Amino acid sequence: MKVTIKDVAEKAGVSIATVSRVINNSDQVSALVRERVLEVIEELDFRPNPVARSLVMKKSHLIGVVVPDMSNYFLGEIMNGIEEITRTYQYDIIVCNTRGNHELEKRYLDLFYAKQVEGIIFMSWKLENSVVEHITKIDIPVVMVNRNTSKLTIPSVSIDNYKAAYELTHYLLQKGHTQIALIRNSIDVDAFGLEQYKGYKQALMEYGIEVNKNYVRYGDFSIENSYQIVKSFIKENDIPTAIFATSDVMAIGAINALKDSGYQVPEDVSVVGFNDIRLASLYRPKLTVIHQPLFNIGTVAVKMIIDRIKGEKSGDNIVILPHSLIERESCTECKKEEKVSVVYSEEE
Repeated sequence: MKVTIKDVAEKAGVSIATVSRVINNSDQVSALVRERVLEVIEELDFRPNPVARSLVMKKSHLIGVVVPDMSNYFLGEIMNGIEEITRTYQYDIIVCNTRGNHELEKRYLDLFYAKQVEGIIFMSWKLENSVVEHITKIDIPVVMVNRNTSKLTIPSVSIDNYKAAYELTHYLLQKGHTQIALIRNSIDVDAFGLEQYKGYKQALMEYGIEVNKNYVRYGDFSIENSYQIVKSFIKENDIPTAIFATSDVMAIGAINALKDSGYQVPEDVSVVGFNDIRLASLYRPKLTVIHQPLFNIGTVAVKMIIDRIKGEKSGDNIVILPHSLIERESCTECKKEEKVSVVYSEEE
């Protein structure tokens, strides 16, 4: 039979209110009484009802996390950071997988509200206006991950995706590549892909190169889709000298397609990735990538939530973490064409 708070009170010879005060660390209980109640709690192996306790304390010690794809490596490494830091703050997490479904996003936001979570970390490939309205209506702190929310009032943490894509494209141009394909996320996805595309386009423009529309293809963050995209380049006999994939998984799909068709990476075609998931340094050839501090993105998101829960909001609403370009084995100097001189834009 389950032990209740009433059982503890009767055995300790105190009121139910006194037991509640001991459980909640109230200073309105003498040291002697506290010690006696704690001994009974241990003896009876009493475990307070977390739901009832949260109703009394108005604290659930829960943080809700919305993700669009639980199987995604990128999101998985962010989740590692979220999980570790929530334990440090003695919070638990509830994770909901939406599969990119906007109705599910709104449903889970309502679920979190009903469960009295104290904060929400929200990740989505595409942010619908109806979802934004839903977020602003619930009275719970929300932090978004990997999204520019400068036009919204919702806090966020990410890297500068524009600058990172610009730097990686510029790196390829310096290697002599002017035929650079971009495998980006779906045209329907606006989480960070638009900023990456702008950075790619700006770097090409500064070298006097127009964007080749045939070289801009849309993937879905899967190896299989990226594989087919590169196979289509080969079938069309229009193979770029370098491929910039906006996720490491898509970069691996590109390399597999090239190898299966008899091409060497990077000797024939250079391939670079984005994010620097653990697989990027384990795959062969090791991927040259833009490194995102994925674990830290998760920890910072939690810290931002905790600050807002405590009413201690500090710093900017938008936190931009540093990125870096890591050179490994999948990119080399272009052998198919001469390097071109830089043509700077008038703005510079």
